[in-house]
Amino acid sequence: MNKFSRLLLCCALALANSAYAQTNIRVRGTITAFDGAVLSVKSREGKETAIQIGEKTVIVYTQPISIEEIRPGDFLGVTSRKNDDGTLAAFEVRRFPKPLNPGHRPFDGRNDQTMTNATVSATVQSTSGRELTLTYEGGSQKIVVPANAAISMLVPGERSQLMPGSIANLTAAPGDDGKLTALRIQVSKDGV
Repeated sequence: MNKFSRLLLCCALALANSAYAQTNIRVRGTITAFDGAVLSVKSREGKETAIQIGEKTVIVYTQPISIEEIRPGDFLGVTSRKNDDGTLAAFEVRRFPKPLNPGHRPFDGRNDQTMTNATVSATVQSTSGRELTLTYEGGSQKIVVPANAAISMLVPGERSQLMPGSIANLTAAPGDDGKLTALRIQVSKDGV
């Protein structure tokens, strides 16, 4: 291998390592503290993570809405449990202002939970709750929304909503110093 080839290989490896180090990560959990600059989030597994809040950090808030406010044409993100008979029952329904990552897939790597991001094509009242038909490119899903499902929409949020006890679902980027900086934070409270 000549000098030029070795130099090219070293540069490619350095770029690959740099790209790997800059991979965004997802942090979900309960806010334990916020001092105006650093947000502390405790995961379900008990891990505490400190995240810097920057000038460009986008904050969105999950505003509760009723099932009656969901209409055909709305774009939803629906997290569901898969029943023994294969039917889906929503435990969280979120209306988005625009389409985001359409499709149907396992949620959190589990076989008994799914995430469906799709457009509402029909709504029907059934004995077990409101049934939504969600359509995305390549398929559709029928999902029952029981009365105890959390239903919300995303609205612009603010730093004052980053309070201990609230739930945070955020995307953060690692800096050269290893510290995480939040790119986008979705905050909710009261079980929404």
